[in-house]
Amino acid sequence: MMNNENQISRQTKLFGFIGEHAGVSRFSTVLNKSFKENSDDAMMIPMNIREDDFYFTLSNMKQSQLNGSIISSEYTQQVVELLDSSSGLVKRSGMCDIVFKEGDTLRGDIFSIRVLLERLKDIGATKIAMIGTNPYAKVFSLMACGFTLSYFNDDLESLMSFSQEMELRDADMNRIAAGMSIDLSAYDAVLDFSDLSNFDMIEKLPHYCFDMKNAKQYSSIKTRASQLESTYIGYDDMIDSLTQQAYRLIIKGNK
Repeated sequence: MMNNENQISRQTKLFGFIGEHAGVSRFSTVLNKSFKENSDDAMMIPMNIREDDFYFTLSNMKQSQLNGSIISSEYTQQVVELLDSSSGLVKRSGMCDIVFKEGDTLRGDIFSIRVLLERLKDIGATKIAMIGTNPYAKVFSLMACGFTLSYFNDDLESLMSFSQEMELRDADMNRIAAGMSIDLSAYDAVLDFSDLSNFDMIEKLPHYCFDMKNAKQYSSIKTRASQLESTYIGYDDMIDSLTQQAYRLIIKGNK
């Protein structure tokens, strides 16, 4: 097991946390605390990687001492093309947030949306307004059994394509764009998976607003939630739950 000095041996299972600002995230610190508390010979290393260096870093993971890595939200789409194998969710959505090295290959999976689903269940949310059609939206739509979803996007054509790709039947699809007057107060929560720069068109929000952006990324739904006095929950607000899920996958295997 690891000693109090956090020394690394040849047997230590090393994982990376790859992000543009990985060093300022609590993710590695919280997960390493769990490793120590459970006497696991494992360690997570925060890796500040610029976008220009991301491809090189992942490509060379196969020859590194790392057993895998958590991928921060800004790189979850870029990583997919570097994988040798991946889960069905990764293939259907086009995103990946956890990578395992298996021999000289990289396998990708998704863990963060499971945490988001559990948080929604914890607050008793069942009626969800989901904005956007990005890969996070695809994963959530595929996994959202038990939730009633309404879909919003500024481009209805993209929303129709999203509906067909996700094989949605009788989906409640709505346009959201500048100049409109939108009331989302009838929902239990709103999830923002869009690239909209502001939500001035939303006049009323539900009590809870979510996205999967970290504290270093600008969040337009966070800004609007603050203006309308709603509760915002982002990636960093779910760190404890995210690290617990990552711990289970790293130590106990992806079962």
